[in-house]
Amino acid sequence: MRIPLTALLAAALPLTVASSAAPARSAPTPAAPALDSVIPAPVQVRPHGPAFRLTARTVIEAPHSARAVADRLAEALRTTTGYRLPVVGHAPARTPAITLETGARLGAEAYELSAGRSGVTIRSGDNAGLFNGVQTLRQLVPLRAPFVVAGGEITDRPRFAYRGAMLDLARHFHTPAEVKRYIDEISQFKVNHLHLHLSDDQGWRIQIDSWPRLTTVGGAPGTGVDGESGGYLTKAGYRDLVRYAAARHVTIVPEIDLPGHVNAAQVAYPELTCDGVAPPPRTDTEVGYSSLCIGKEVTYRFVEDVIRELAAMTPGPLIHIGGDEAHATTEADYVAFQQRVLPLVAKYGKKAYGWNEITQAPASHTAVAQNWSDKTSNPALAAAVAAGTKVVMSPSNLTYLDMKYDPSTRLGLTWAGYIEVRKAYDWDPGTHVTGVPESAVLGIEAPLWSETLRNLDDIEFMAFPRLAALAELGWSPARDWESFRARLGAYGPRWTARGVDFYPSPQIDWAG
Repeated sequence: MRIPLTALLAAALPLTVASSAAPARSAPTPAAPALDSVIPAPVQVRPHGPAFRLTARTVIEAPHSARAVADRLAEALRTTTGYRLPVVGHAPARTPAITLETGARLGAEAYELSAGRSGVTIRSGDNAGLFNGVQTLRQLVPLRAPFVVAGGEITDRPRFAYRGAMLDLARHFHTPAEVKRYIDEISQFKVNHLHLHLSDDQGWRIQIDSWPRLTTVGGAPGTGVDGESGGYLTKAGYRDLVRYAAARHVTIVPEIDLPGHVNAAQVAYPELTCDGVAPPPRTDTEVGYSSLCIGKEVTYRFVEDVIRELAAMTPGPLIHIGGDEAHATTEADYVAFQQRVLPLVAKYGKKAYGWNEITQAPASHTAVAQNWSDKTSNPALAAAVAAGTKVVMSPSNLTYLDMKYDPSTRLGLTWAGYIEVRKAYDWDPGTHVTGVPESAVLGIEAPLWSETLRNLDDIEFMAFPRLAALAELGWSPARDWESFRARLGAYGPRWTARGVDFYPSPQIDWAG
């Protein structure tokens, strides 16, 4: 991290002892963060009245139905303040309290926050809204005493229902502990979906009981780009991640990439190739060379088994079936494959989700297409939308977190271009593609592919601060670069305090 100039100068100066004639001045009391300083920007902010001061006497008041959200808040604020902050059902009279209330007539995930001398109240119609209000409150509490929350009200709600991040576990297997840490960070910006890319040419990362060699072979040591990975999620481990994410109001979306990106599956099961011969394992980063054999019935038995087992352990409504870069599949075979496979997702009670290439098939009209194209004109996508397809926006030249920030970035790729913070921020998901109106856009997702990543520090460096910019596009009704730039700079010390290895973009004036 960049060390502030003032700190460098202070370290270079000799120590002095204050004389009685000139008593030493104490450091100025830091001002409470303004109500409109948070990320993502709230819909409406009305600052007024006295502030609320957290003290050792403060309690957190919440109904039993919101106890999990209250416990999460208490845990976070204890780390910051050192106060006990007990969670109670009813606060005693005249006790300073942070109160969580449910039953408000607000939309899904919406909340109201009010702060005054006697306390802070967060109201919502559901626990997801309370959780979003808690994330806002966490940013309003200073990192050091006095722990003062500015007075006033916030009324807030999301622009889009789907606000996602994607993490690639196939090219490099990231451990459950790393995934959980990522969930902790993304949820602070009200990101509510985590898409896990679980299979690719280099590795297979989710246990499937009916095809056990997928993981014993595809998840073996030495799988992954450059042979530097290995590992997979057991069903128990996957369910644990699902529970962990749900406790932070994040829905897990699993992806099995089909009919291309299947080399690892074919190494484990040669019958999935057309000639029955296993291909060699791949640890390079080439794409587009593998394909399931579209004319063999074993292909569809395999696909249905995988979808069935994934659906059984995924409470969320979406199953992602990939569909991108299937260059080794003819167009006719690709459409035939999608016409059989997309309905299988619905057969097991889920909604099909795939990369924008799936719109070639009429069956996609009841599915969700993830638009990763960098084009603002996509007639096939627009035609599918007119027929009913919904869209999640992930244009590669604006949202792909594995792209380098600039030519000097130590990690990342460049095929979609460089993406600095302002470029990630300065576009509108609701108007980005001609013929795809905002009414057809479910939301936005920021993919992070793992070809050049190896550990949690790499994940954090590439994701932050760009993910904060994209989260604001998904949540806030309007965007203002200068406002965002100032708020992001002020947020930096919070990442530093949590040990997040974020990229100190030169476009931002970082505080402290």
